[in-house]
Amino acid sequence: MFVLAACCAPARESPTLKNEYAEVNGVRLHYVTAGKGPLIVFLHGFPEFWYEWKTQLPEFAKDHRAVAPDMRGYNLSAKPEGVDHYQMNHLVEDVRALADHLGYKKFILVGHDWGGAVAWSFAIAHPEYLEKLVIINCPHPAILARELAQNPAQQKASQYMLFFRSPQAEQTLAANNYAGLVDAVLGEGLKTGVFTEADKQAYIEAWSQPGALTGGLNYYRAANLGPPTSSQEVVAPVGNLLVKVPTLVIWGEKDTALLTGNLDGMDKFVPNLTIKRIPDGSHWVIHEKPELVNQYIRDFIR
Repeated sequence: MFVLAACCAPARESPTLKNEYAEVNGVRLHYVTAGKGPLIVFLHGFPEFWYEWKTQLPEFAKDHRAVAPDMRGYNLSAKPEGVDHYQMNHLVEDVRALADHLGYKKFILVGHDWGGAVAWSFAIAHPEYLEKLVIINCPHPAILARELAQNPAQQKASQYMLFFRSPQAEQTLAANNYAGLVDAVLGEGLKTGVFTEADKQAYIEAWSQPGALTGGLNYYRAANLGPPTSSQEVVAPVGNLLVKVPTLVIWGEKDTALLTGNLDGMDKFVPNLTIKRIPDGSHWVIHEKPELVNQYIRDFIR
């Protein structure tokens, strides 16, 4: 089984890592947990899974209970059918219900990419749950809406979002044993030693779980996310979008999908904001600079 073969490979190196399941918010979520103490939750992005945080879990388990779930639709978690099951309100409630299941009413939340989008929305909806918020290469929803509506460079960089929403996305991304996803996520890292062949196989196995690719793509479809088309304008989020908790944003400036313009004006929505730019980091800065990312998080939550 994948949970024993690929997911538990790090557990043999660090015996504190444990695979667990929780029945929350009408879905079964798989998560990996390590350590004891205050809770810190790590939310992965597309097209990753809990394994994205395999370097962070042992580090923060030294003095926290570190938890990294497979978000709904991914890897070993439930993959409900239908795009509506991937609306943001369901994703936010998954996180709140998981924290309750773990017995915590206060925790630190860390998110990257789509995990960052959920983390932003969680902080807006449930500030009372959060001690601090850490976001890695994911714009505040109001800023992203502005950039998609007004910034031609971001509109060009975001064309992939329209493809991810298309009916042919699954077939194209799964072709040749997920060659496109391997190249996008691990390609450069495999050349430089950031990723190993074992990492590659773990990702392919996660993407190969029945329904997993559709589950991840449904995040884009449910949000209707992307640059404007000839028949569609960007829909700006509504309501109070103020983030009331202390927030750290870490940004790899070589991100070709989410450009640095997404940092401009963020302080209007996040009064207690710290930004750490990593000039030579890409969208995958967590993998490229794990020690630096860990240090920035440590300094912030200390």
